[in-house]
Amino acid sequence: MTVTDVLLVAFGLLTLGAAVRVVTTAHLVRAGLWLVVALGGLAACFLVLTAELVAWVQVLIYVGAVVVLLLFAVMLTRAPIGASPEMDRARWPGAIVGAAAGLGLSVLLADAFRWTSIDAQAVEPGTAKRLGTEIFGNWVLPFELLSVLLLAALVGAILVSAKQKRDGQSASR
Repeated sequence: MTVTDVLLVAFGLLTLGAAVRVVTTAHLVRAGLWLVVALGGLAACFLVLTAELVAWVQVLIYVGAVVVLLLFAVMLTRAPIGASPEMDRARWPGAIVGAAAGLGLSVLLADAFRWTSIDAQAVEPGTAKRLGTEIFGNWVLPFELLSVLLLAALVGAILVSAKQKRDGQSASR
């Protein structure tokens, strides 16, 4: 095993452990913080695989924006920060769905690649220019729809928070 293999396995295990903690914790804020660890571990895996641009996009977009949006939504809507009885449900339905999804994705991945090997010398390395051309050329519509979705989620959290605040003030009068 090379150093790259060891680092990839270590960061993969860190990511897997943090992902398990995301879905098993009863504290919403702690789940968000474990999500930061899981996404950071995935970015570290990208760094080990020498995909620096993808790693930094992972950090900036997912860790920097999505998790911050999640935490702001929790704070603005005044969701319960501590252990919540709504989050303490039976875990077996989620375990069955997760196992089925994992098995389905594994079968799909094995079928798609058929365990073939790729000649690394024949593959042209990716560049920032090529990635930018793909994102802003072929994938521009999903990219923009994602930004509109994130904006709508933030506006919705503010509206829900404002409505709860108004309802709380009128009830106290």
